[in-house]
Amino acid sequence: MGLKEQIEKFVPFNEQEEADKEMMLKYIETFDDVLTRENKMCHFTASSWIVNKERTKVLMIYHNIYQSWAWTGGHADGDDNLLHVALKEAQEESGLKNLKVLSDGIFSLEIVTVDCHIKRGKFVPSHLHLDCSYLLEADENEPLRIKEDENSGVKWVDIDKATEVTNEPKMVPIYQKLNDKLFKLYSKNK
Repeated sequence: MGLKEQIEKFVPFNEQEEADKEMMLKYIETFDDVLTRENKMCHFTASSWIVNKERTKVLMIYHNIYQSWAWTGGHADGDDNLLHVALKEAQEESGLKNLKVLSDGIFSLEIVTVDCHIKRGKFVPSHLHLDCSYLLEADENEPLRIKEDENSGVKWVDIDKATEVTNEPKMVPIYQKLNDKLFKLYSKNK
């Protein structure tokens, strides 16, 4: 199933996801380059909300550009299999090798604003990340490592503290939503 069909099939959790789903589908219809950074206005990314087996901790990285604790993730760069992108980025950014996919398809949708910044010595203008996130599980005892060109820390955080450790106010409602969805899903499966 292609990315457009996956997003069409996605059932929004709240008003934010409903609005972002509608916008993502419009961007797919409007632009033929939303899977690459060639589209300077908006492009697809994939992120992971990585939890431990007990669902009490989430893995976060200290992102060098944003100077904040954050989820793992990265650009699609032409790959329309965003689950593949999310898994690859999670492994690269954390050193984790054994990741289990918990979500049946896309776990969460969000359009995230990105302020202008310098990356690898080059100016990147402000733009939108059309983000599809996935719910993953990992063993919190598995060794972690940083990816020096992207992050300077990797750690497990108490899941209810994830919104407190980020320095990005815009990410607080996203991380809270991810936890709310996780808790709703987990309580259903008990």
